[in-house]
Amino acid sequence: MTCSRVFDSGDECDNGALFQGCSAGLTLLYRWGIKESVRQVIKMNIVGVRVELPTNQPIVLLQEEEGERFLPIWIGAFEATAIAFAVQGVETARPMTHDLFKNVLEDLSVRVEQVVINDLVDGTFYAEITMFTNGDKHLISARPSDAIALAVRMEVPIYAEEGVLDEASIVMETADEDEIERFRDFLDHVEPQDFL
Repeated sequence: MTCSRVFDSGDECDNGALFQGCSAGLTLLYRWGIKESVRQVIKMNIVGVRVELPTNQPIVLLQEEEGERFLPIWIGAFEATAIAFAVQGVETARPMTHDLFKNVLEDLSVRVEQVVINDLVDGTFYAEITMFTNGDKHLISARPSDAIALAVRMEVPIYAEEGVLDEASIVMETADEDEIERFRDFLDHVEPQDFL
């Protein structure tokens, strides 16, 4: 389980103390009585992107890195293509929207640190992108599909908050390894027209 918190390692607190790691930071937060500022996030890996039948609705499937829970997120066709192309390393003749966004961020020396699927409200997932520029931290709200498409391109980790996993994750039995393999196979052979 990965720990994420409001204060990062090395951040200065109001009393001048520095967080020097997750356990030390948690100790200080609990001592100050602000434990609600701590949020538990789990690192996720992309299993694949596919079209769910019979609805023809694309989904991206994430799996917790050290566990059995899967998080299916229904996404748009364009975003499905963007994620699949990035995972496959497909280069287009001209930059797609997420490629353009990556190029702009890199040209402006903005460092993207991570993506967190941080909320689920009325069936809609929300995400947050953590960025740093000139030493300043910025939390940018985003659709999970856009955040994931950017994360894959910038090779940054994807996390999901424990509460989101508790509410929306599924556990696949070992017998469903074939289904997971079909996701991976689909990812290897996906074409843009598969999402139309």
